[in-house]
Amino acid sequence: MIRFFRKDDGVIRTYDLRRPGMRAIYIAVYAVMLIVVAACVLPIIWVTLSGFKDQKEFLRGVKSAADNKYYVQFLPLSFALDGYAESWNVMKFYKYYLNSFWSVLGSTVCALLFNGLMAYVISRLRPRGHKIVFALVMGSLMLPATTSMVPLFLNISRVGLQGSFVPLWLAFGANAFYVILFKNFYDTMPESLLEAARLDGASDLALFFRIVLPLSMPINMVVIIYAINAAWSDFLLPYLVLNNSPLETVMVRLFSYRTSDRIKDIDIIRAIVFSITPPILLFIIFQRQITQNVVSAGIKG
Repeated sequence: MIRFFRKDDGVIRTYDLRRPGMRAIYIAVYAVMLIVVAACVLPIIWVTLSGFKDQKEFLRGVKSAADNKYYVQFLPLSFALDGYAESWNVMKFYKYYLNSFWSVLGSTVCALLFNGLMAYVISRLRPRGHKIVFALVMGSLMLPATTSMVPLFLNISRVGLQGSFVPLWLAFGANAFYVILFKNFYDTMPESLLEAARLDGASDLALFFRIVLPLSMPINMVVIIYAINAAWSDFLLPYLVLNNSPLETVMVRLFSYRTSDRIKDIDIIRAIVFSITPPILLFIIFQRQITQNVVSAGIKG
């Protein structure tokens, strides 16, 4: 018997490609995908290549010997890293990288522990009123984050936490989306494991740190990757809390360059490259883990 499909076939089977109409649809889908990829990747490539240019080449282009006019080129004249090193030192970007590192580290730890603890209580302990709490968590997803920014900032100012990383850490420690991810994963855990630990005298807190958290590495990795990317790219709350302080993050400092007279345009372009490099490296390194952990964690759309 002739097999017209394979186990690794997707929505479009190998047999379907024998039909001219389906083959045309297949090519059209690939063409659209290539256009989308180009629209996403080309700006990053342009910014990175522009960083190799000097100020004159970036603003005016390259002078043509034929008609003595300046033309903008996609590729720079040279690929020396001296310009990037000079901008890094002039703008003291290592300082803002360090600030962003502490902001990301604290935000990731809080996102993992606080949201995980709340999901653990709702999923496994189920105290009286836990359904109401979970309904409030679900309902908070319908509210845009910017609507609570003003009262949040006022409360931060009243308790004297302005100019500190603590509000940023706590903001990631109270994320409804992460709570739902954790709860969906904890619901699938066998109750026998927790009951066995309780018979050995383990407390509820010990159960979380010694049993639940170590066995939740798939969803832990998902939340960690999401939290790192979100904390690094966050701008509004860090701008309100850390603006004009020694603890400015990369994104806040990058925004402040718009009014600086001492920073050249080409330095700002290089600063953009510095700011987008960590998220890109994070995705490249953990691309397979992101997709595998999302599937294994049982996240439903």
